[in-house]
Amino acid sequence: MLDLTAEFYLETVRLIFQEHALPLGKLEWHGQKVDPSAIRKTMLLTVEGERDDICAVGQTVAAHDLCSKLRPYLKRHHMQAGVGHYGVFSGKRWENQIYPILKNVILSSD
Repeated sequence: MLDLTAEFYLETVRLIFQEHALPLGKLEWHGQKVDPSAIRKTMLLTVEGERDDICAVGQTVAAHDLCSKLRPYLKRHHMQAGVGHYGVFSGKRWENQIYPILKNVILSSD
């Protein structure tokens, strides 16, 4: 997040986390509504940390409902036991447990 401008970061927090623009169908990009149900041919992997103090459990898995036209075999969710927000993205559990899942999803989508 260090490479994001403050304005972009604050706009994202407002639209996504405060106004819930994406699930309410109000999020726009270049004047067009963003429609996650239009996604049909890509893999979706969501990852959550059991002890995440920034994103509540269930927040990322909600993407599966938003991508309603994506076939079930293209969706995968992983709940990582014992990690908080930063443990999802760094450290031994990332290296040994989460990254191999991500790598497998990428390789299986070729």
